[in-house]
Amino acid sequence: MASNKETDAEAVVVEEWEGEQAEKEEKESVVVEGELEEAREELEKLREELEKAGAQAAEYLDGWQRTQAEFSNYKKRQEVERAQMIALANAALLYKLLPIVDDFERAIATLPVNLSKLTWCEGVLLIKHKLGAILESEGVKPIETEGQMFDPRYHEAVTYEEVSGYDDGQIVGEVQRGYILGERVLRPALVRVAKALAAPEAESPEE
Repeated sequence: MASNKETDAEAVVVEEWEGEQAEKEEKESVVVEGELEEAREELEKLREELEKAGAQAAEYLDGWQRTQAEFSNYKKRQEVERAQMIALANAALLYKLLPIVDDFERAIATLPVNLSKLTWCEGVLLIKHKLGAILESEGVKPIETEGQMFDPRYHEAVTYEEVSGYDDGQIVGEVQRGYILGERVLRPALVRVAKALAAPEAESPEE
């Protein structure tokens, strides 16, 4: 009988211990699930914050790139405007030198042959040559007129003349030399232009 009581007592102890263990495990499970839920919520919160930070960073990057592009375009515009201003200033100065070139050419054209070998004449020719070299180095070139057809982009007609041996609209002679600077006309050439000869009047039939 004593043996049965001990066995029952042990069974009760084991049952109580198992119950405590089950209760303990259940509590631990609840705690773990709670911690997991908190971790999930924290992870979700971090993910949302990361997405917001990424969107904000993309917005800042886009704004920075746009600002950089606008600044780059501004610098290019400034450089172009500066180059245009320099070109206009150079053109204005070079244009003012052209009458001096005209004077040199007229003086040389009327210079007597017996004086052309004098030292002072050679000095004048040298000055004219240097002035021409400066204009050429700046991109100034004379406009071709001899044998050319009249072109209003480069020539300005002074007279229209009936001249034999020339086609209608062909340049007969140059009154004042014109010049171009790069692709633009610095001063048009003043020219005489041929026009078609008038047709002879038909003779009236004899009465």
